[in-house]
Amino acid sequence: MRRTRVAALLGTVAGALLLSGCAAVDLPLAGVRVGADGAPYALIRPCGNDSYQGLSLDGRPGDVNEGPVTSGWDAEGERSGDADFPLFSPPDAWRARHRGAQHLVAGHSYRLAFGHYITGDAYNGIADFSAEAIARLRPGQVWADGRAMSLRAFERLAEDAC
Repeated sequence: MRRTRVAALLGTVAGALLLSGCAAVDLPLAGVRVGADGAPYALIRPCGNDSYQGLSLDGRPGDVNEGPVTSGWDAEGERSGDADFPLFSPPDAWRARHRGAQHLVAGHSYRLAFGHYITGDAYNGIADFSAEAIARLRPGQVWADGRAMSLRAFERLAEDAC
């Protein structure tokens, strides 16, 4: 009986460890900056030369995790390298599918995201923000990791996260 309990416990622990190793970790590798023209720009910073996919901007009324997407875009395919582009105008080569309003909407929460999904090295680059948070940024500032910072601080943050 005791041997059965020990085996069950070890099996449960091993299973939990195995499953926890498969989940992609969320890293502060995406951000939103405000340009000199006052317009928002997306920043994508994958680790090193990693490829990534699942690029999207999802805007929802209220909570970023609940309800229908009413603003944003998504792009299929695999990409690599850093990217910096107007928030609602991803590069034409990405063939993004636009959804709803193509500007920041008051009262909406947004998630800019991409993912790198290689076994044992999976991560998501994510920036969650509100239209109001971006409206408060000064030109040259970036919103990432839940706060405003300089572009230099964002680059350091992204590099350190890798």
